[in-house]
Amino acid sequence: MNTPAKAAGPINIEPALTALAAALHGEGPAVELSIGGDGALVVGHLETPGCDDAVAVVRTSGSTGAPKATVLTVESLAASSMATALALKGEGQWLLALPVQYVAGIQVLVRSLFAGTRPWVMDMSHGFTPEAFTAAAQELTDKIRFTSLVPTQLQRLLDEPSPETLAALRRFNAVLLGGAPAPASLLAAAREAGVRVITTYGSAESCGGCVYDGFPLEGVSVRVEEDGRILLGGDTIAAGYLESPESTDTFFEEDGVRWYRTSDLGSIDDDGRLTVLGRADDVIITGGVKVSAAHVQEELEKSDGVAAAFVAGVPSAEWGQAVAAYIVLADPAPDAAPGAEAGDTAVVLEQHWHRTLGVLAPKTVLAASGLLMLPNGKPDRLAMTAELKARHQGK
Repeated sequence: MNTPAKAAGPINIEPALTALAAALHGEGPAVELSIGGDGALVVGHLETPGCDDAVAVVRTSGSTGAPKATVLTVESLAASSMATALALKGEGQWLLALPVQYVAGIQVLVRSLFAGTRPWVMDMSHGFTPEAFTAAAQELTDKIRFTSLVPTQLQRLLDEPSPETLAALRRFNAVLLGGAPAPASLLAAAREAGVRVITTYGSAESCGGCVYDGFPLEGVSVRVEEDGRILLGGDTIAAGYLESPESTDTFFEEDGVRWYRTSDLGSIDDDGRLTVLGRADDVIITGGVKVSAAHVQEELEKSDGVAAAFVAGVPSAEWGQAVAAYIVLADPAPDAAPGAEAGDTAVVLEQHWHRTLGVLAPKTVLAASGLLMLPNGKPDRLAMTAELKARHQGK
């Protein structure tokens, strides 16, 4: 049975809290949260054959393929909540500023239930705005305060912030930042503004962020395979996928430890800090040369006039794959003539990249007003790749 909640203003999380509490105590079925067409929260209940202690089913974002239904258990959620509290040096009140149907959103509710605190819900009926975030943050009453954001949200909050927004941000004991790589410039701006940001790495399969500022949480193990693939292990790992619980390629046990094989590449330094280098599927082989899409994206975003970029490989008759870039323009490129149009600016940037980046330079560039995003704030890689393919036309 699905139970809709009232849609006016902030979503009503009461039915979700009630259903999750029952599932955590073994008194109800697994919960799946979604948002209906009218913007109301819908609390669904699912059967999870073979997993009696399932609490929640969370769909992955679907940024690189069809969403998978990830089964989170009492054990994995409890381990995640305890490790988070240890890392943050306490339990407190959480502000929900992310879609509740994704793992970062549902974790705000679960952590609050374990802590016995009251989460506050931001009104996102008109999208994420600094004004709405500030108003919600000002309603928090606990002395210890936390929230989870994606980089795009934090960037909006720090772009010419009001004194009220800055004050609200500074009152958080920690702002967990995940969902996408955070540009160094954004982290520097946050530090300068006095905002305590912790970068997180994880996914629905690991109950959300389980690596903070490069280091695994208590009870979490991280290792990197020979091919560079990141593996996450420990009690926070999900039971598996609802549709394919026996997926041994992704989930497996070794010496009593449950592991999840991610789709990301990384490295671990001598201090044990994990650096995420990009997705395993982001390697573009163009003209026989292997190119990292994440590295090219980083180089493009260093250019004056580029606010954000997404890079992908697209089919090419000449190169096998061609490097293609979806870019968001900020100020005009340095060499652009006064009054130049966006298309002119993109051409100037293309010429500059071909001079400076060589084989890394994108052969197709699409300039837009913003990156295409999924509801959880992650880039919509599939949609942007499709547009780049259509623009390149297989040349």
